[in-house]
Amino acid sequence: MIPRALTPAAFAARRPEASVRRFSGRTMGTSWSLQAVDAPASAGEGVRRALDRVVRQMSQWEAQSDLSRLNRAPVGEWHAIPPEFARVMAAATTIAEASGGAFNPGLGVLTERWGFGAGGPVAAAPDIAPPEAPPDIAFDAATARVRRGPGAALDLSGIAKGFGVDLAAEPLLASGVRHFLIEVGGELRGEGLQPDGQPWWVDVEPPPGLSLAPWRLALHDLSVATSGNYRRGFTDGGRHYSHSFDPRSGRPIVNGVASVTVVHRNCMIADGWATALSIVGPDAAMALAHAHGLAAQMIADGREYISGAWAAMLD
Repeated sequence: MIPRALTPAAFAARRPEASVRRFSGRTMGTSWSLQAVDAPASAGEGVRRALDRVVRQMSQWEAQSDLSRLNRAPVGEWHAIPPEFARVMAAATTIAEASGGAFNPGLGVLTERWGFGAGGPVAAAPDIAPPEAPPDIAFDAATARVRRGPGAALDLSGIAKGFGVDLAAEPLLASGVRHFLIEVGGELRGEGLQPDGQPWWVDVEPPPGLSLAPWRLALHDLSVATSGNYRRGFTDGGRHYSHSFDPRSGRPIVNGVASVTVVHRNCMIADGWATALSIVGPDAAMALAHAHGLAAQMIADGREYISGAWAAMLD
């Protein structure tokens, strides 16, 4: 798969003799890596600082993060949040509205009860009645403030990692590093080209146990994010419970979706939409992808679905 639009400036700036420097580290309970052409030795430190900022602001596992302190504050009060946090909330609320509520940033109470939050795993599936209404989080973009409704707590794990990728790319681009591939826990963003003129090739592997061939993507000024419901979860009474929640039922999804991959210029948007599409199921997901021009691929009940925008990238 190749992008439908190429960036002439990236080709003009390519130097075949340039070297690629590699950096790596740990963040958000996972790993990050960077391959960057003609990057200074400080490039890795810039990435680390950007990812640390995301954790300080939006981690539900850090007790003193802005998100955790907001979740402990009284319900119904408005609270100011930092600019990066506000950027994520703006995207989260946009995707929530566009997806008909499939994406919901207020599921923190549920994810904690089901053992996917800071409290750690649970021994058995909790007995929770369906909510009368989906958890409500209000965001005022003009003043960068957030308000929690009853039964709601912020959980941005379905979009913050993608934002971390984008935020880490910003100091690289600002310092003149034009060609790089950055990855955080499987979410990737590729800018420009490798020194030999090749794009940053990455493979999208199918869920375990399926005989489907992987997709190979050319990440030339593009990002890719995958929501894999086989990656996190637990089994109780012979039944597997996914970490992805349907806001309407208040329970893990049971729609047969194993994974959703979205390709987009912005990794935060790819991450958020991959989460949203995994909630609604195959038919609704492909309809949403078509309506919003999303390049999306889904595996559900062993069958593969691709959107029109995904098919348009096939070489």
